[in-house]
Amino acid sequence: MARRTKVATGAIALSLAVGGIVVINTTGTPDAARADNADKSFFIDIKQVPRGTNVNLDLARRGARGTFTVDCGRNENGHFNGDNFIAQPGVRNGAEHLHDYVGNLSTNADSNNKSLLRAGTTCKNGDKSAYFWPVIRINTEEEEENQAADEEKLAADRVDAAKDEAGAQVDCPDVASELDDVPDQAMPAVDENLDKLDQESDNANKQLAQGKQAGQVLTELKDKRKPSIKKINDTLEQAGKQAAKDEELLAGCAVKQNGEGGLDNGGENSNAAGDAEKKQADGKAADLPGVNDNNEIGNNEGEIQRPVKADLTFTSGGARRVVAMPKFLRVLYGDAKQSTNGPANARPSWTCSGFEDRLTELYPICPQGSKVTRIHAFPNCWDGKNTDSANHRTHIVFSDRNGNCPRGFKNVPQLKITLVYDIPLNIQTAGQFAVDAFAQEKHNPRSDHDDFANVMSQRLMNQLVKCVNSGKRCRQ
Repeated sequence: MARRTKVATGAIALSLAVGGIVVINTTGTPDAARADNADKSFFIDIKQVPRGTNVNLDLARRGARGTFTVDCGRNENGHFNGDNFIAQPGVRNGAEHLHDYVGNLSTNADSNNKSLLRAGTTCKNGDKSAYFWPVIRINTEEEEENQAADEEKLAADRVDAAKDEAGAQVDCPDVASELDDVPDQAMPAVDENLDKLDQESDNANKQLAQGKQAGQVLTELKDKRKPSIKKINDTLEQAGKQAAKDEELLAGCAVKQNGEGGLDNGGENSNAAGDAEKKQADGKAADLPGVNDNNEIGNNEGEIQRPVKADLTFTSGGARRVVAMPKFLRVLYGDAKQSTNGPANARPSWTCSGFEDRLTELYPICPQGSKVTRIHAFPNCWDGKNTDSANHRTHIVFSDRNGNCPRGFKNVPQLKITLVYDIPLNIQTAGQFAVDAFAQEKHNPRSDHDDFANVMSQRLMNQLVKCVNSGKRCRQ
């Protein structure tokens, strides 16, 4: 029989007496294969990693010093699945490993701009962005007693994904990304009109869903957007700032028939995204093909570890100033298939709390009292046009070590996700924890990765940019 898998926080395997923690444990299937632990050569004492190997700290000392931190929890509601709507749109279990999700509550293989907008979120400030990364598991290779699981409570905690399939949706220019620094005195008027732009887009999408002709919807929408854009520009000019460029162009919108605001040109996997036969999943991994009732998937087995802390912070990435990310921007960090794709996109992601000046490509063994930590600093130079690209990478790349972008690219806020885990020291030294991965990766820590899709309102994104550029440390 396969090992039993539990959804736990920290060292629950060794501390079942701790009260107030929900544990899910179900019997494995008789024919499930036993997975090997990660190779012992994949582990390193963090004290052997040289200081100064975290280049993100160098960038943090440059440019604008502001930060914007979003509190989206740490997946307390148990949203897991083996999907990736960015890299494998429309393919259920396309990742072949489980993801932890925070933020958008509907995220699964069939997610698109329309479904993401309609869903709820775990973020306290209403940010509907999708943040997701592969889980970490402890695998002690020991059979454990089955624990009673309250499936009804777990099901009540899950939020159903959007059930309707992707349909026609307006695709409007992102005004916030065209704005210069907004002075404090101008912020209320600018935010008010950014909200109006978002509301007009929502109303237009409702009209399309009700069967109204796209041409008429677009004509009316343009007329409604013009006054708000003009008021934003007038407000900026009165404050002595540069207005957004080309009001007429910013007012015009288009209609996307597949609900996708980014790639819609028959690129990689685009046919899967438009498969009308697909159904939305509900975030329950066991409902996915190839995943058994234990949330075991592929060769990934063991006890899922939720992070004890999940910090989502946007910084300048070393830039003197940043501009707004466009809504629905897709961004990848790392490479889940680095063994076949090569090392170009793999990033050192591992460290220990208290040793954040050191990053390594290997699993860390931390001193007593220090915790296993993953740091994912995303690409931060946007091409200024596309929210996605055929390989999901060329539209947004990393700045250089001075925070500068390639010619033609714009500095956008850099998302840095820091995940902290309470992995017992004896588990670390025994090499009994590993990140979920594709089978060919054999739990290689270099395959660690992360995914983000921006679904912030323009107003929220504008506040983020303001905090970063002004040097403020904002938390929401």
